Order: sequence, then structure tokens, then C-alpha cells
Amino acid sequence: MKPSVLTTELHNEIFLVKPSPSQIEITGITSNSMHVKNGFLFIAEKGLSTDGHKYIPSAIERGAMALLVEKVECVPHNYPGLVLKSTNTRAVAPAIGALFYNKPSDKLFCIGITGTNGKTSFTYLVEHFFNAAKKKTGVIGTIDHHIGSKIWNSERTTPHPIEIQERLKDFVENNAKTLAIEVTSHALDQKRVEGIEFDVGVFSNLTRDHLDYHSTMEEYFEVKQKFFTENLSHSSKKQIYAIINRDDPWGAKIQIPSNITKWTYGAGKINNSLENDFSFILNKMDFSGTLFTLNTPFGTMNLNSPLIGNYNIYNVLSSIAAALAGGLDLKLIEKSLPQFPGIPGRLQRVQSNQKKSVFIDYAHTPDALENVLSSILKIKEQFKSNGRILCVFGCGGDRDKGKRPIMAQIAERYADLIIVTSDNPRSENPIQIINDINTGFNNPTSHKIILEPDRHKAITLSINEAMPDDIVLIAGKGHEDYQIIGKEKFYFSDYEIARKLLT
Repeated sequence: MKPSVLTTELHNEIFLVKPSPSQIEITGITSNSMHVKNGFLFIAEKGLSTDGHKYIPSAIERGAMALLVEKVECVPHNYPGLVLKSTNTRAVAPAIGALFYNKPSDKLFCIGITGTNGKTSFTYLVEHFFNAAKKKTGVIGTIDHHIGSKIWNSERTTPHPIEIQERLKDFVENNAKTLAIEVTSHALDQKRVEGIEFDVGVFSNLTRDHLDYHSTMEEYFEVKQKFFTENLSHSSKKQIYAIINRDDPWGAKIQIPSNITKWTYGAGKINNSLENDFSFILNKMDFSGTLFTLNTPFGTMNLNSPLIGNYNIYNVLSSIAAALAGGLDLKLIEKSLPQFPGIPGRLQRVQSNQKKSVFIDYAHTPDALENVLSSILKIKEQFKSNGRILCVFGCGGDRDKGKRPIMAQIAERYADLIIVTSDNPRSENPIQIINDINTGFNNPTSHKIILEPDRHKAITLSINEAMPDDIVLIAGKGHEDYQIIGKEKFYFSDYEIARKLLT
């Protein structure tokens, strides 16, 4: 890419400071000096914990041909390359990425979901429906980035905007027609998805999480609101949809600009007068799946979902709405839903040679833990089972401490035996995290509560304690195959440990 493309397309945001030979060709872009190669443009961004301007010498040493900076004085006087200036390099990075990779989102039907819970399940369901319609789909989210059998590792749910644009380019080159991406509040606040031209935006729910970053629920909500008033509203796509869970109290507050078509989903009538565009009536639920009636603007039908839990009905509803916005046929959705293979680490049943039901789930927020436990209890009661619910959980270190006692209260409400253990303690003392959780129990000395900091031992204890009719929930890490202790990441898989114990 010629530098003139940037100065022409982004003439109000990027200014040429130091010209270089006209034949210069930028061969790559990055804001990570460690990734710079010969011919790259290095973008010096000011982050939350560090300033990219400190790494300009490193970028130059690695072959940076051009620099985009906010502080020109940080560039060495003898630097022979091109110097560009912006008042906010972080804000302009998404547009640079989109230009460099030839605006890949223009070639895709782009679906983004924001909300505290359900984002990963939604993207996997969307992928399933569109793939069934022969519209190849790329997914960016918590578990990984993938299209078909091609997989890229995911270090964070919504990556840096340049990485997003590169991945969209990869998707297009692999013949993708659709994008399903998880959009976190951090990503919205840090403008990581600015370079995506969205067709559909979904709001799933808002429950307590990330208050170490956002401070209050109101601030957390305002960031989510911007996804619709800014990202969707400013999209260049001709027809834009906002799909909102109006059963969620925060969803009912979402303001949708007039240039966007709004669809709501939920369980029938709201406030005795408003009815959702997509609604459901539950007919039957057991550990094999869920039968429910779906009402949509395109017709009504009975659906068979392999997923369990009321919260998963909401995930299915929102994904069906997104699929219909993308032109899919409702009959195709009805036919393909029973074949959905599930999501790694989302109420994932562990294969067993024993008569014990063991599930792995990513639930790491109060709302998510309650959703999973209440669903298990509801099905257990439906079968009039005398079996117990055993729950293993912990809380991550260096994260919102206020949710720790709340999760204890929820576990105590639903589970018959609770084993509190470590999650990803990071820089915190695991014992202190467990003590913070322990303060939430009404009776912390109860025989039904066991404190075991070693997660492997906690999982082993839960499965050894379980009787044939009992149900074990191992919550918090789900698909993750690591544990972070201090600054080190160790290989650790809840599923693999449980599978070995049940063989």
C-alpha cells in the first residue's frame, strides 16, 4: 500500500510530517514492535499500561519503513523513513487496517453480538445456520478464530483492530460470506471494531462483570449502548438490523437510531402490552435437549434444540433472528438446529463410562452461574431425581472482587455440595480469593462447603464424591486449556481431567 492512500483517505486524521522516497510501499502494519518486519508501518499507540512511543527504536531496528505517531519528538532525528502524525493513533488504527486489507468487511455479511453472557454460543449457532445454507462463515471470539477447519488462536475475545482486519481478509480469501464476531465492552471502549461495517448488531444481556474496568453498571451499559448508536448507526451497509433481548432490563433501555431496523426477542408479552418480534413457549426440556415453539414475523414452528437451559433458548432465538436478517430460510433453520454439535466448554457433558453426569461450563459471572445451576435443578426436579448437585467453582484474580461473595450465595442456593477452588488466580493469592468467596456463604462452616485451592484436587474430589444419580458442574474455565498463576500460564484442562477420572 502506498502511504498516499492513508493521507488521502484519512486526510483529516493523518498528516505527513517527514516525506520519504515516493516509491515507498508499506508491506505490513502493526502496533506491536515485536511484530515489525522490513517495510512495515509501526503505529505507536498509547495503551492502558504502556506507551507505544517507547518502542519506536525497537520498531526501527526491526525494519519499520514508516511510523505513525502522536509525539513526533519521540522519533530519532536520523530516522530515514516516513513519519506520519495523528492526534489519536489508537482511534485511527481501525481505518488504517481496513484500508490496508482492502476493506474486507464490505465483502461479508457482518454480525456482531455484545452482552455479558451468551456471545460465544450465539456465534457458534450463527455459524451453524449459515454453513447449513452453504454460506461459509468466519468466527472471531473467546475460544478461537476459525473458518471451517482453519483455526487461529485467540488471546482475547475481541482482538486489536488491525488483527481483526487481517483476519477478515483471511476469511474472504477462504471464501467466507458471513462474519460472526463477539464484541466485548473493552473492545467498544477501546474502539477495536470501528473498522467493521456491520449488517447486524445483537444485545444479549447485561449482568455484573468487568466492574474492575467500568466502575459501575451504568458505565458498563453506556459502552454497550454505543455499539448501536455509533458502530451500527455509522455502518455503510444498506440494511442494518439491531436484535435486542427486551426481557433483559438493560435491553429494554437500549436506544436504537432511526436508520436501523429493530427486532426484539424474548418470552412473549412484556409489560402486558409490548410483544417481542421473536418469542418462545417452552414445551419440554431434559438433558437431551429442549422442545419449544418459536413465533417470528416469518412464521411459527416447533423447534428441537440440543441445548438445555432457558438461557440457551434466548441464544437460539437471537441467532435465528440474525440468520433471518441474513436471508436464510426458516425451514432450513428448523431442519439444521437439531444437528447443532454444541459449543466447547458451554454446559459440555463429559463422556463417561460411569453413571455420573459431569458438565463443564465457562460460567464465571453470577448470572451465568445461576443460569446453569437453575437449569440443572429444573431438569432434575422434572425427573423427580433424588440426586444431588455438586458444584466446583472459583473466581479469577485481578478481576472484579465484588462478584466473589455473590457467586457463593448463588452456589449455596442451588448446590448440595460446593467445592470452592482456584480459577486463574493471576497475581493474587489463591487463598485470599477463596476467602473473599467464603464471606458470601450464609453458613461458611457447613459440611456442604469444602475449600480446596488445588483445582485438580477439587475436580477429583467432586467426581469421587458423586453418586450415580448426582450431577457435577465444574464451572469457570470451560474451554480454557490453561491456568494462570502469577505471570505464568500452565496447561490445564477441566475437561481432560474429568474425562480421565470418569474412564
